[in-house]
Amino acid sequence: MPGGNKEAWPHVKPIFQAIAAKVEDGTPCCDWVGEDGAGHYVKMVHNGIEYGDMQLIGEAYQLLKDGLGLTPDELAEVFTEWNKGELDSFLIDISATIFAKKDDDGQPMVDKILDAAGQKGTGKWTAISALDLGQPVTLIGESVFARCLSALKGERVAASKVLKGPRKRKVVDGKKEFIEEVRVALYCSKMVSYAQGYMLLRAAEKDQGWNLNMGGVALMWRGGCIIRSIFLGDIKAAFDRDPKLQNLLLDKFFSTAMNKYHPAWRKAIIYGVRVGVPMPAFSTALSFYDGYRTARLPANLLQAQRDFFGAHTYERVDKPRGEFFHTNWTGRGGRVASSTYNA
Repeated sequence: MPGGNKEAWPHVKPIFQAIAAKVEDGTPCCDWVGEDGAGHYVKMVHNGIEYGDMQLIGEAYQLLKDGLGLTPDELAEVFTEWNKGELDSFLIDISATIFAKKDDDGQPMVDKILDAAGQKGTGKWTAISALDLGQPVTLIGESVFARCLSALKGERVAASKVLKGPRKRKVVDGKKEFIEEVRVALYCSKMVSYAQGYMLLRAAEKDQGWNLNMGGVALMWRGGCIIRSIFLGDIKAAFDRDPKLQNLLLDKFFSTAMNKYHPAWRKAIIYGVRVGVPMPAFSTALSFYDGYRTARLPANLLQAQRDFFGAHTYERVDKPRGEFFHTNWTGRGGRVASSTYNA
């Protein structure tokens, strides 16, 4: 993901593309990304999406393990099957291999590993940048926080003996249907993760004055990257259809899939809530989807509250955007308005 001076790229392009990973047709997964530090930034977002993908897969694993009682061998079969379809990707593939791996005593290796995740910081950087640019990259943020929570192993063990949750129940009927609902939840949440990542790239491009090739970025991620998947070809096609696409979810391919799959996505999350399986990434992905498709959110009440206690002003639905108003809510005091900051 090289960035920098565009005039320098032709001099190093043959070297970089010769050593880069290639996809099936021989196309190198390496191209000039954009000016200045654009290459580093795109790599950071790639890693942030990687955090999201891994957390989503972990939540699917726990839903199937705790909600359905699947063994590691059965999970290996499920993930192997998933890797033949819409979820075909490096992370799904290696997860199947991980589930099938046995320790020296013949027991599943995955069950021997301590559930306290480490991190190097790129997910955190992505979340910080999203806050700085006012972009709701909620899934990557939740994925970072999930790793932080996992690190509190001692506290969680102690809390498990004090705090109560719902009685653990397993799916009695419809095993096949539940596995499909979890697959759909993973697929839809993954769409949201990439949509949010591209929202951040678009905002950074505008903020820094870069000229990012959004479709080209997806092509670079198709091979040699941890998030490489069949899914990236759909992203490239979306930007081929509309290079100025505002959000991936508005593309016909993605909107059609969301409109088709969201009922099953909801069922998986509802069941997870009922049995007490934590799903921060699944849940925030669905919340983002529902928030993004909602024409009127309760932020009008939030603005009224801000104006009430701090005279921060608000805009009106019956006036042009950019005009701000203040109400003397109590009839006491003056009409002095405070300044406001819009992300």
